[in-house]
Amino acid sequence: MPILKAGVLYFALVFGAGFVLGTIRTLWIVPRVGTRTAELMETPLMLVVTIVAARWTVLRLALPSVPSARLGMGGIALVLLLVAEFTLVLWLRGLTIREYLASRDPVAGTVYYVMLAVFAIMPLLVATR
Repeated sequence: MPILKAGVLYFALVFGAGFVLGTIRTLWIVPRVGTRTAELMETPLMLVVTIVAARWTVLRLALPSVPSARLGMGGIALVLLLVAEFTLVLWLRGLTIREYLASRDPVAGTVYYVMLAVFAIMPLLVATR
């Protein structure tokens, strides 16, 4: 149960920040610099959010430092993130998952996929006191 709770909290923190940054990116940054540049500009911010959220969640919930607990937290958060993202994409943009994946910029899309992997393993990578 602590792993599930940690995964849900980690997802909520990162998704909430991503939602806010994504809204800013879409409304104000994309029209000025384009989609690829805007997404690449957002990536370092999301990396910091991911690190801080993983570390805070692990410390706050005193999650054991064993790999299975940490990767379980990251895996649960990743599944929730993908479900939320695909649900929003399907609903807001009216695209299928296949159309969404095909429409991703090759450079920014690759960075996005790498960031998903980083998001999943970050709880394992953060140090605890």
